[in-house]
Amino acid sequence: MKIRTLTIVALTCSLAGVCLAQSSPATKTTGGSTAPYNEGSVWTLSMIKTKTGLGDEYFKQITGTVKPVYEEAKKQKIILSYKILNGEASDSHDFNILILVEYPNMAALDGLRDKMDPVITKVMGSEDQRKDMAVKRLDIREILGTKTMREVTLK
Repeated sequence: MKIRTLTIVALTCSLAGVCLAQSSPATKTTGGSTAPYNEGSVWTLSMIKTKTGLGDEYFKQITGTVKPVYEEAKKQKIILSYKILNGEASDSHDFNILILVEYPNMAALDGLRDKMDPVITKVMGSEDQRKDMAVKRLDIREILGTKTMREVTLK
């Protein structure tokens, strides 16, 4: 029985020694990141290309739909902020409008639809009404893509 206990203790000590040997001073953490930046909020970016001469029409449409949705989402603290940037496209395949929505962190994106659906319904109406609006927008704009990116502050 003593030999069995000594064997178990010896194996445990050996295993602990191997584990300790695996960690070197270069890989030890001091409790903080070694990245040259601090992580900030998370942004979704939507790249929009309006058809020639229809930029103002697009802005009129989203003033009554997108803006109130984002304002309500801000009020409910679902989003932190939003920005809409307007500029010239660099070529015929480029976007001219960029819509940015700021979230506190990546976790804020979990269950986002469950949080946003009631807001969208409150502001924009039923699903059928929203589909009608979306179809109308197809005539004046194209969504070229979306991205999710984290804001960073250099140390």
